[in-house]
Amino acid sequence: MPDAARPPRHVLILGGTTEARRLAAALAPEPAGAPEPAPAPECALRVTTSLAGRVAAPRLPAGEVRIGGFGGPEGLARWLREHAVDALIDATHPFADTISHNAALAAATAHVPLLAVRRPGWVPGPGDTWHQVTSLDEAAAALPALGTRVFLTTGRMGLAHFAHLTGLWFLVRSVDAPEPPHPPRMEVLLDRGPFTVEGERALLRAHRIDVLVTKDSGAAATAAKLTAAREAGVPVVVVRRPPVPDGVPVVEGPEAAAEWLRGLFSAADSH
Repeated sequence: MPDAARPPRHVLILGGTTEARRLAAALAPEPAGAPEPAPAPECALRVTTSLAGRVAAPRLPAGEVRIGGFGGPEGLARWLREHAVDALIDATHPFADTISHNAALAAATAHVPLLAVRRPGWVPGPGDTWHQVTSLDEAAAALPALGTRVFLTTGRMGLAHFAHLTGLWFLVRSVDAPEPPHPPRMEVLLDRGPFTVEGERALLRAHRIDVLVTKDSGAAATAAKLTAAREAGVPVVVVRRPPVPDGVPVVEGPEAAAEWLRGLFSAADSH
């Protein structure tokens, strides 16, 4: 039983992903009868999710929400201390490596336990033609030899890496409208997943796509394009995800994160 005299444990989730929303829903106080996708630790919790603020209309999670940056690792460490955070969960996008490194530095500075939540990456299957690269620059360099009509699904923030490819045509799918610099021959499709295989098939046909570029973000919500590309014989340039900072434990989903928190707080209570 939680100690009524002790303030609730404070968990800060660095969010913006489905996994972060599911974890917040499981941990934050909810109305009676609300579903809990992951079992919460058996102690009183205060849950805050931090969103970067790069999406105009983000899907807000349960619990408290803050939007905007912290001002680097020093600012995050200061926030952890000032708000008495007991555990930090990095459930950001697999490619948000800057905030992940900032989180590792801040957690070490503030002596706050840190866990990273990373969904499994995609794995090529029979019939896939994948060209795996380590950066958007490498992806751009590979494109001229693979096709001329590109379906670019790497997000609006990295379009500058492809701006010099004046001989190629791009279909760019993004949640929000991109800003320059970007490829001169470009059509923008504003949309948000999950996407269906049928819809992705139709999109490849309608735009005569002959090469797909994606980041290995994992998850099923945006994986349908890979199936459609395989069926159409379209090659895929896959940008590998950056590694999690050294020394940071990693789990694959919110259920395992909730279990980690349970063990963390149970161990603290036993001392």
